[in-house]
Amino acid sequence: MSGLLYMGRPWTVFDPTNKDHRRWFAEFQHFGTWGRCPVRFVVADDHGDLVTMIQRSLIQYYVEREFKLSAPAPVKKYDDSKLTIVRLHPKKT
Repeated sequence: MSGLLYMGRPWTVFDPTNKDHRRWFAEFQHFGTWGRCPVRFVVADDHGDLVTMIQRSLIQYYVEREFKLSAPAPVKKYDDSKLTIVRLHPKKT
């Protein structure tokens, strides 16, 4: 067994709510290497690669944060009397 397994950076699961995790990913995007990151992120089985997994979790995090999706959005009710019918093809005369 390789000695790097014991001496390498510790493994952790990426957490988009953790500011350090987001900063380390931003540094990876800027420099193109994980060399400055003090940890190694675990890739979930249902994701193909680390970068895609992190991007998806960040998108979900920021969408929920911006639009406050914790509660379902209210359904808008429309008044049928205010609807206008538009013909896509004009009637031939």
